Amino acid sequence: MRSADHRAVRPSRPAPIPGGPVTDLHAFIAGLPKAELHVHHVGSASPRIVAELAARHPDSKVPTDPEALADYFTFTDFAHFVQVYLSVVDLIRTPEDVRLLTFEVARELARQQVRYAELTITPYSSTRRGIDERAFMDAIEDARKAAEAEFGTVLRWCFDIPGEAGLVSAEETVRLATDDRLRPEGLVSFGLGGPEIGVPRPQFKPYFDRAVAAGLHSVPHAGETTGPETVWDALTYLGAERIGHGTSSAQDEKLLRHLAEHRIPLEVCPTSNIATRAVATLDEHPIKEFVQAGVLVTINSDDPPMFGTDLNSEYAVAARLLGLDEGGVAELAKNAVEASFLDPAGKARIAAEIDTYTSTWLAS
Repeated sequence: MRSADHRAVRPSRPAPIPGGPVTDLHAFIAGLPKAELHVHHVGSASPRIVAELAARHPDSKVPTDPEALADYFTFTDFAHFVQVYLSVVDLIRTPEDVRLLTFEVARELARQQVRYAELTITPYSSTRRGIDERAFMDAIEDARKAAEAEFGTVLRWCFDIPGEAGLVSAEETVRLATDDRLRPEGLVSFGLGGPEIGVPRPQFKPYFDRAVAAGLHSVPHAGETTGPETVWDALTYLGAERIGHGTSSAQDEKLLRHLAEHRIPLEVCPTSNIATRAVATLDEHPIKEFVQAGVLVTINSDDPPMFGTDLNSEYAVAARLLGLDEGGVAELAKNAVEASFLDPAGKARIAAEIDTYTSTWLAS
């Protein structure tokens, strides 16, 4: 683990923030202790790792040149994004691939001072491609423990249903998530991703009921590419405790009041919403409306290398859209800690670290 003195020091080489010069606020963000709640396992594969995996599996159409991946990761719409995403999923074919990806994702999170992350994993995508389910669980757990020992970053898992694969995938995902012989120690929540159009949320109720009965938290995607009615369905039928994206919630004042009153957080991913065309421009992003309505907002990167971003960049975007200074950004970081499924002592520890870092920075 890092020492408290090290954590409080102003970073000397802040991470670059795409889209503008490095400022004191960017440097503050780069060193700020953080938690991330909406970041996908395969979607976090860096160009270096994607290229390495593509070279391992030369029958894939994914480029092996990291520079060529920038063009490959340019999306025309959400459907195209899903198509490209699944082509990268197809590169994860062995337990060794799974372990490599997981450990390298943790390395990248640690570089950004992420102390705790809930990584969304889609085990069905791997088991249906022939990876032994026990070997898959062992691979992610081995990487999790090694990453915590080496980087100090705590990882927990959200197993999510790939909505485009239908109820067969839902049955398989809930089985893997609730079978005591397979369920990994780091698993804390159960989700639903993939396309929303043509994939109604109510049909997944029985699977979420089983997951929640087994002690998992409900965190489905909703309202990313469809209207606020999908968010209502996630709340009503799936018992959502947090909402992935929830972008269209701003269209429904009653829904915003409900989210604020019941302290149901939104996992906001600004750059992702632009890249997938869920929102036309950053200046039109509804994050400001969420905050003004009193909704608990957390900042996340979703599939960062695919969208040419990272968590530091997302905080810089949010700071601009919300007009935040260092103190405001620190409070935003504490939102993610509050909304996480970390134990109370862990939450208190990271929140205190954020406060110490911020007060030291502002006094320097």
